[in-house]
Amino acid sequence: MPALSAFLRKMPVEALREYFDRPEIGLPIEFDWSVPEAELPGPLMRAIEEMSRVQRDRILNDAERVHALSDGPGQAALHSVAEDPAFLDGLANPHARSLWMFLKAQDRFRHAEEVGFTEDRRRGRMWAGYMTEVARVVQRDAVTRQAFVSAIKAFSGAAHVHVDIFDRVRTTHEGDECDLVQVTIYREGRPDDLLRFDDKGALVRQAYRPVFEAAVTYEPSTGGIEVIAHDKVTRQEIVRAAVTHLLGIEFTENRLPLRCYDLSVLLTPYDFPVDEEDRIEGVEVRELRLMPIDDNGRRVTLENMARADGTIWSMADEMFDARTPLREGFVITRAKLAVNVARQSG
Repeated sequence: MPALSAFLRKMPVEALREYFDRPEIGLPIEFDWSVPEAELPGPLMRAIEEMSRVQRDRILNDAERVHALSDGPGQAALHSVAEDPAFLDGLANPHARSLWMFLKAQDRFRHAEEVGFTEDRRRGRMWAGYMTEVARVVQRDAVTRQAFVSAIKAFSGAAHVHVDIFDRVRTTHEGDECDLVQVTIYREGRPDDLLRFDDKGALVRQAYRPVFEAAVTYEPSTGGIEVIAHDKVTRQEIVRAAVTHLLGIEFTENRLPLRCYDLSVLLTPYDFPVDEEDRIEGVEVRELRLMPIDDNGRRVTLENMARADGTIWSMADEMFDARTPLREGFVITRAKLAVNVARQSG
């Protein structure tokens, strides 16, 4: 239970007490909060172990959610939806900020989780982007929302759909902040079943319908609209419904241009420039995939693991010598980088 352990160790005492003193948690009222802060996780863990299974599961799930938003991307997600980001900055540490939002602004906490889902999957296989009109107002009235929900149900066959629409910000590659509107869609899937243990410990199958999450973001200043969903058809239908009903305009399939990178500099050893203020200690190339210029049906992949000595270029020289693919006649089609960030206290 690493998340629970971190939750108990890194959370300020006042925040822990506010969480555990709630009646629904069920911590014994005689629990001794006068224990020194450094020693408090031990008694708390023992008290949790004595609770019912339902209570323990609830605490563990809460700790997982709070801990998940305590890292860098999670904190960025919290700040992107916070009503008062400066207030969050004034709290003791990332865990305290995450728990405060969890307790005091539950809808915004869920929106931060939705932001995390969206940002983590941008530019991956679940992503698509389009250009549409700038400065459109995303309609949020009940009639418009119902029309949007009905469109989602119609193409997916889902009986139940839930939609969140909220304002947020996104930090660009250049460090600027842009205003977005995010629409998160939860839709019910087809029937499935899973194995579980019943109250008597017997292994049984339980029928259920999975819930699928998708998201759309609209940037009024540029007209850019992005969609995250599991398959191409779903992405196109969701963005079509969003443009038609929420923006109130006709959808045209005008794809958003992708950011292009020149990877040819990685054919030879490359020293990545870094800014000290970003707390980046170094950047390592862990994987390169190459293709012969005159044969697009073949690929060569070089991978230098984190525990390996040297660089990916020295590895290629040692293993292939003059036959290394890191030479003229090959083009790099994919690179994986590892960014080493300095640890931050608190």
